[in-house]
Amino acid sequence: MPFKRPATGLAFCLFYLSSYFTNKYVLSVLKFTYPTLFQGWQTLVGGILLHVSWKIGWVEISSSSRSEVLSWLPASALFVGIIYSGSRALSRLPIPIFLTLHNAADVIFYGVEASVQKEQNSALKLCRVLILLLAAGGLPFYDPQFDTDGYFWAVIHLLCVGAYKVFYKLWKPNSLSNSEQQYINYAFSVVMLAFASHPTGDLFSALEFPLLYFYIFHSSCLASGLLGFLLTLHTMKLKSSSSSGQYITWNFLAKPEPLNLPLGVFCSEIDNITDLKHFGFGRLSQLVCHHSSLKLQ
Repeated sequence: MPFKRPATGLAFCLFYLSSYFTNKYVLSVLKFTYPTLFQGWQTLVGGILLHVSWKIGWVEISSSSRSEVLSWLPASALFVGIIYSGSRALSRLPIPIFLTLHNAADVIFYGVEASVQKEQNSALKLCRVLILLLAAGGLPFYDPQFDTDGYFWAVIHLLCVGAYKVFYKLWKPNSLSNSEQQYINYAFSVVMLAFASHPTGDLFSALEFPLLYFYIFHSSCLASGLLGFLLTLHTMKLKSSSSSGQYITWNFLAKPEPLNLPLGVFCSEIDNITDLKHFGFGRLSQLVCHHSSLKLQ
């Protein structure tokens, strides 16, 4: 049953929504648009808290060989690309548009399955791919607040997400657990983003940020770091304690209808019924994905 462990699933949904809205608040309302510092802070907090969780027994992290760590570094590099480009895109795009483009990363994954691994995809899965393409491809034509830079970084983001999924599929990690993979991702990200903060100009530009010494900025950044870690922690727990079909169900429920239409907080307004129908494709693609994935369990 999808709701075998409702506490973990409900917590996952709560932290999923909270982390997106908190990040959007920092990026778009407070306008702290320095992704190397913002994501560096989040990965630093996540890495420290994951280390503490390991020490107190909440997660298991064993000593890995150098070859195992090195073999996972390409995925860690893609992880840096995911969070950096995602931060740049989310700062300029409404959450529903960002999520619609984010979901389109599955098109890359299914394309590799069909072409490289010669796997047979079901009719429902092919239908989902087409709907995702329609939803994501039509966004620039129906977005009343089209932002070129936002869409550019969103495309980079979905390419990195798709490549990450493909790498995981082809690599088939047997020796590294989810927590160990995330631990490596955090450590690699902190180092790379710290080095990148100077050449990108974020390090010195942030010193002129008008809210740098305000409580609202400090509390929001603290909340973003904590929520990001809690989302990661409950994602790992949900994956380890449920089947893939159950995880897909909770992931589907974490994106309720308000987040799949440009209504509400931080969202563009819909000018006409055509826009409403178009954004409905995003929700329809999730429904098809959810149904087809459960059929395959």
